[in-house]
Amino acid sequence: MFYGAAAWDPWLIASQIVCLQCLHYLTLGVLMSIFVGTRVSRMSLMYFFDFSTVTVSTATGWCAIVSFLLTSVIGAVYMLYLIERAKKCFDFSATVYIVHLFLCIMYGGWPSSFIWWIVNIACLALMAFLGEWLCINHEMQEIPITRLRSNA
Repeated sequence: MFYGAAAWDPWLIASQIVCLQCLHYLTLGVLMSIFVGTRVSRMSLMYFFDFSTVTVSTATGWCAIVSFLLTSVIGAVYMLYLIERAKKCFDFSATVYIVHLFLCIMYGGWPSSFIWWIVNIACLALMAFLGEWLCINHEMQEIPITRLRSNA
């Protein structure tokens, strides 16, 4: 959809980053409300950006982890349609999670939880590799060539 003819188009790249980041948080919000929202009395940004909520010691923490992992899988599908190039998938995945790291730092300080780092690195790898795999499969599809037949 956004793939252009120009090799370097900063407006295209910026719009892809903004679209992917917005879709990432929209998807994360929907999944958090499904998984975590049923377990807590009040949803807040804490479940998005506070590293202490990503834990394996509580059921709510496991629900947050599942939400993050499913968001990365769905993000790979978004990259298939927004990025369309396998060689760019890692760059855009890393950008999504670097922006997420900065937002987490601004919200609650440096993430000191080992589980938070494991989950986010796994999500980055999952989104990048699955996005590359989907894009490669899409790029390898045959281009249909229809023959024009005259009705004479």
